[in-house]
Formats: sequence, C-alpha cells, structure tokens
Amino acid sequence: MLTVVEQTTETDREMNLRFAGVCTVCGEEIPKGARAVYSPSSRSVHHTACPGLELGAAGASARREFERRKARDDARIEARKANVRATFGDGFIGKVATFLAVDDSPRRSTSVWAQGAVGEERVAAQLDALAEVGVIALHDRRIPGTKANIDHIAVTPWGVWVIDAKRYLNKRPDLVTEGGFLGIGGTDRLTVGGRKQDKLVDGMLWQLEKVQAVLGETASARGILCFVDADWPLIGGHFSVRGVRVVWPRRLPKELLQTVPPTIDPDAVGRVLASAFPPA
Repeated sequence: MLTVVEQTTETDREMNLRFAGVCTVCGEEIPKGARAVYSPSSRSVHHTACPGLELGAAGASARREFERRKARDDARIEARKANVRATFGDGFIGKVATFLAVDDSPRRSTSVWAQGAVGEERVAAQLDALAEVGVIALHDRRIPGTKANIDHIAVTPWGVWVIDAKRYLNKRPDLVTEGGFLGIGGTDRLTVGGRKQDKLVDGMLWQLEKVQAVLGETASARGILCFVDADWPLIGGHFSVRGVRVVWPRRLPKELLQTVPPTIDPDAVGRVLASAFPPA
C-alpha cells in the first residue's frame, strides 16, 4: 500500500472540529470535536496522522464473485453425484455411472470471473510500476449507488485515466468504420474477434461521466480499454474509438506519461477520488 504523507500548508490549520467530517485521505469519518487538519481552500478535513491512501486490490471483487459462483457450482455437482450414487450404489458401477452422468468441469459463466481477475491483476502490475514517476493507481473501485465498479483509476501528474481491463484470449480488438463515403462521415465501431463490442465503449463513457463529475474542473478524465492476452498485430494495433483509447498492458506507460511539467497534484486528486470511489 502506498502511504501518502500529508503536508500541512500555511493555509491549513489543525483544530478541534466544530462539525463532523470525512477524511480526504482515508475516507473515514472524523467526529465532531476530534483533532484534525482543516483546509479552508477546499473546505475539507483529514486526520492529523492518517494511515494513508487505500489503493485497493486489483481483481478483488471479481475473485470474490468467482469463489461465490464456484461454491454454488460445487454444491450442485455434489448433489448430482449423490443422486447417481443413490440409484447405482457406491461400487464400481456407481463410479462409472457418476463419471458419465456428471460433468464437473467449471462452468464458463463461473470461470470468466477468474479470467477477469487475472486481467485486472496484469494491468495493475503495469500501473503500480509507475508509482516512482508520480502515478497513483487506484484499483477495483466501487461506484456508490450502483452495482458497478471501476477496474482502475490512474492519477498522473498530467491528468486522470479510467482504465477498464478486458481479457479476450487470442481475439483481436479492431476499429471498424461503418457508412460514410471514402472513410468520411462514418460511424466508428469496436469489434473484438470480429464481433461488435460497442457496449464496452458505452460502459467506459459512463464510468468517465461518474469520475468527471467528481473531478469537476480540477482535472480531465480520459478512458482506456486495456485488452490482456489479445491477438495484437506485430506493428501498430492501438487506436481510439469515440475518444476511448484501446491498447494492451505494456502500452500503458506511453499513454499515461508525458515529458512536460505537471499540471495537477496526484496526491490531492487521488485522495478525492479514493474517497468518492471506495474499494469494492
């Protein structure tokens, strides 16, 4: 876990709070009368000694869903085996009958959650490696008021990126333009393995709306669909569709990093986003 050490500026002041507040570093409530640091510029508070920014665990919610579904599938399989043994007995015939009647391989709808968790972990590894150049990566964040979550939020010194990890094994993401004339005026579509996947872009744009609403004018949020273990071409391959970048994990540093002076404070923006989108 990355610990953000809070620097009290000359405009901030330590005081006993007249009203309860929420710490902008860890998101915990600070009760009325407690000692805390108040920032007049943002009208926010934080603990005088906060444990730090909770970055979250990549793929945590996906793995929990996989375990839940797997436990349910295992219980169903055991019930089927019990029914077969009740009919044919526990001897040799019963074993053969059970083997033929019960398929205990993982259901696709269950295993896909484990694959998704692996994809998120691979992307998180690339993002976490950028901490030394000032990037704060928040993983597996819950969107309050919904059942949805954001895979990753990368807060860089130059802006904020919302990143959705997708694992489509050996399938190629591609940009297809429909309609128009000579490539002009058409509609851009995302395809993966030849199938339209515009819903992935729609989902990213919806996440961007949620993040931008929290950021306000502080910073601009941009989106990336990051495909893990896809069938990427040897040359090129990355593209944009409706303003959303489509790339692979090792491409992320080139997308996120710039060689110009910083425009935002990643620590401050990261605290705001961590509070607004808590770990899932």
